Amino acid sequence: MKARVYVTLKAGVLDPQGQAAKHTLGRLGYGEVEGVRIGKYIELTMDETDPARAKERAAAMCEGLLANTVIEDYRVEIEPEDADGADGAASEG
Repeated sequence: MKARVYVTLKAGVLDPQGQAAKHTLGRLGYGEVEGVRIGKYIELTMDETDPARAKERAAAMCEGLLANTVIEDYRVEIEPEDADGADGAASEG
């Protein structure tokens, strides 16, 4: 089972990295960019067959280590693998 974790700063939290990227994009001619927020993408491969349990465990990992929940939000998507080991369709969470 694969868990995809998206970690982003909460609304209202200053994002200096995003502000620097916005400024640089403007200098490069991308003046239409009004805002940039930088986040993290984390992919976990898990030895778990139950999607609900995998999502619960990934969320616990976010709460314990992967996200600073004081200033960051996170979203977990679970993608089961089919019998051949190929990735299946993602489920939003």
